[in-house]
Amino acid sequence: MEILPERTFPMEGFKLHVVKTGKYKTNALVFKMKAPLNEKEATLRALLPHVLQSSSALYPTTTKLRAYLDELYGAVLYAELAKKGDYHIITFFLEIANEKFLTDSSPLLRKGFEFLNEILLNPFTDGNGFDEATVEKEKRTLKQRIQSTYDDKMRYSNFRLIEEMYKGEAYAINVNGRQEDVDGITPAGLYEYYQKALEEDELDLYVIGDVEEEEAKALAGGLFRFQPRKPIYVEKSTSSFKRDEVKVVKEPQDVKQGKLNIGYRTNIFYGDKDYHALQVFNGIFGGFSHSKLFINVREKASLAYYAASRLESHKGLMMVMSGIDLKNYDQAVGIIAEQMDAMKNGDFTEAEMEQTKAVIVNQLLETIDTNRGIVEVLYHNVAAGKEIPFSNWIEGMKKTTREEVVDVAQKISLDTIYFLTGKEAAEHGEN
Repeated sequence: MEILPERTFPMEGFKLHVVKTGKYKTNALVFKMKAPLNEKEATLRALLPHVLQSSSALYPTTTKLRAYLDELYGAVLYAELAKKGDYHIITFFLEIANEKFLTDSSPLLRKGFEFLNEILLNPFTDGNGFDEATVEKEKRTLKQRIQSTYDDKMRYSNFRLIEEMYKGEAYAINVNGRQEDVDGITPAGLYEYYQKALEEDELDLYVIGDVEEEEAKALAGGLFRFQPRKPIYVEKSTSSFKRDEVKVVKEPQDVKQGKLNIGYRTNIFYGDKDYHALQVFNGIFGGFSHSKLFINVREKASLAYYAASRLESHKGLMMVMSGIDLKNYDQAVGIIAEQMDAMKNGDFTEAEMEQTKAVIVNQLLETIDTNRGIVEVLYHNVAAGKEIPFSNWIEGMKKTTREEVVDVAQKISLDTIYFLTGKEAAEHGEN
């Protein structure tokens, strides 16, 4: 039996996904917009959801909009952006109480659908474009969001590794766009982009909660209609990419603690037959506190304040992130390389395998304990253009063998080493 009983229905210009579950006292409506990442439009796209969620024609100020959410028994609305592989994803998340649990029998599900329709399709405009004051306010906030990537050195070094590793590719673009492009955005230009996005993006609406399918279909079909469209797929490079030599970038800044970030190409993507073995590989290598990186780099050698690895399986990327003293660069790079060699040689125990599988399965089950987590898990299929039931994830993980993990290790190649180092250390040639 499928753990997540997702049912999908083709609608006018979008796809409706219904997950009927009695687990929550709320219902969630989640609207996702997917388009290929590109530098020209990334900043417009990063600004758009924040302008839409801050006001609408019916609620022309943020104060009025939030007051209406309070009337809906404290409904929650937020918008966010993400990159999945070479796609730029906009998400609108609305969580609203389920009227079944209230003494007042107000049709809250309908009101939730109507409110989402208002936010998405009835924006606050002044005739030529979006309301200028709203756009200017959100432009200031967007600049702060972009700047925060530079101020938080952990996030900055992640971003810089990706920028160097994928130079010239769409994936190198910051999810929030570019600071230098913000000022040039006009209310009319943003409105034009908004219309284009609604015409061309791949659109998905998720309804999660104790809802009836027929009611969800009737509400979605009655309130949301878009032009027919064909989803735009970005071709993945499935051939193994290998640099002639590892790219090493050392960037001196006024920092006391170095940030060592290492990028590997896994050559394995979400939905590939060895995808589950890759997850197990990452768990043993650096995904958890029992992993090789944590134990050998952080605990045994006391070289790092943190050391971990994570996957971006829609891009075939594995990143190692660690915070080290500036003088420990060579030693840390060496020990991380040793852990990778150990994985390639099958130097890990059955106990490590079983512990890792148990933690991954537990993590997956925890993720689907929230309605937001359910959507994020299910949306992997849309992002990858695949149809993989969630139960396959659990089973695939459990069945992964040692040989499969070692095979995965052979496919992984070191690509880029990025080190954010201190100015003094750079001047003295310490790394």
